[in-house]
Amino acid sequence: MIVSSARSILVTGGTGSFGKKCIATLLADPDVKRIVIYSRDELKQFEMAQTFTDPRLRFFIGDVRDRQRLCRALEGIDTVIHAAALKQVPAAEYNPMEFIKTNVLGAENIIEACLDNKVTNVVALSTDKAAAPINLYGATKLCSDKLFIAANNVKGARDIRFSVVRYGNVMGSRGSVIPFFLDRRKTGVLPITDPAMTRFNITLEEGVELVQHALEHALGGEIFVPKIPSYRITDVAEAIGPDCEKPVVGIRPGEKIHEEMVTSTDAMQTLTTDKHYIIVPSHSRGYAATMKLFGDHHKGSPVAPDFAYNSGTNTEWMTVAEIRSMIHQYVDPTFDIV
Repeated sequence: MIVSSARSILVTGGTGSFGKKCIATLLADPDVKRIVIYSRDELKQFEMAQTFTDPRLRFFIGDVRDRQRLCRALEGIDTVIHAAALKQVPAAEYNPMEFIKTNVLGAENIIEACLDNKVTNVVALSTDKAAAPINLYGATKLCSDKLFIAANNVKGARDIRFSVVRYGNVMGSRGSVIPFFLDRRKTGVLPITDPAMTRFNITLEEGVELVQHALEHALGGEIFVPKIPSYRITDVAEAIGPDCEKPVVGIRPGEKIHEEMVTSTDAMQTLTTDKHYIIVPSHSRGYAATMKLFGDHHKGSPVAPDFAYNSGTNTEWMTVAEIRSMIHQYVDPTFDIV
C-alpha cells in the first residue's frame, strides 16, 4: 500500500523509469481510486497505456511550465508525486534557461496549483546533485527542494504537507552509466571518466519505497535521504566488461568525482534513523525545538556535528559480484552474472 489516505494520485513525469515502477506499485493497491499521469510526451503515454490497462489510470498531456493546465489536472486529486524534471547534466550547462523553466518555475507551478486545489500530500523527487551543487542541473534541483520545503510556511490553514526525497543514481535508469556500459560492451571499449569516481546506487523499487515512506510519515518540510551503498565506476566497468579496454576520458562539464546527499553544513539539521537520514527544515520555533519535534516524530537522533554523507566516504560498498547480480536482477535478466 502506497499510503492509506491516498485515493486520487497525480504523478508528474509518470512515463519515465521511476514513474512506471511507481504506477505499478500504486495499481497494486485496491484503495487507490484514480491515478493521473501528467507528462508532455504523447508517444510515451500511448506506449504506457498498452502496458497498463487498469481503468483507474488516466493520461493527461501537459507541461509543468503550464500552471493553468496543472490546475485543471489537479481537480479532485489529493496526492501528488512530482517526478518531472530535465536531468541531463551536459544539456543543462548548454541550455540553462530551459532547465530553470522546468525544474524551478515548474516546481513553483506545482506548489501553487496544489495549494489552490485541495491537495493534501505532495512529495517531490530530488537528486544527490542538489547537495552542494556545482552544475546547473543540481542548482535547479536545490532551488526546487527549497521551494517545496518553504511551501509549508505559506499553506495557511490548508491541510497539506510538502516533503522531498533525495537519492543517488537509479540502477539501470535511462541515460545512466550501466545501460551505457552494457551498450558499449559490444564495442570492446568502456570509457572511464575518472578512476576515482564513485556514486550512490539505488534500485527503482527502493526509490518507490522512499516515496511511500515520505507520503506516510512526513510532517512537512523534510528531505528524506536513504541509507544506500556506493559503487566505484571502475567496479561497474569490471562487472560489465572485464575484458574490455577501459580508457580514461576525463569527467564531463559539471560532474563531481564523488556525490553528496547530506553536506556537513546540513549536519546540524539532520536526523538519523534505521534506514534514513532526514534533513529537517529551519523553523521560527528554533533549532532545538524543531529537532525535538521531528526527532520524536521520526524516532531519530541528531547526527554528529561534522557528519557528511558522501559516496566516496560511505561505509557501505557494492562489490563487483553484487553489481553483476543486481544488473541481472534489475536491468537485464539475460546478463551473465558468472
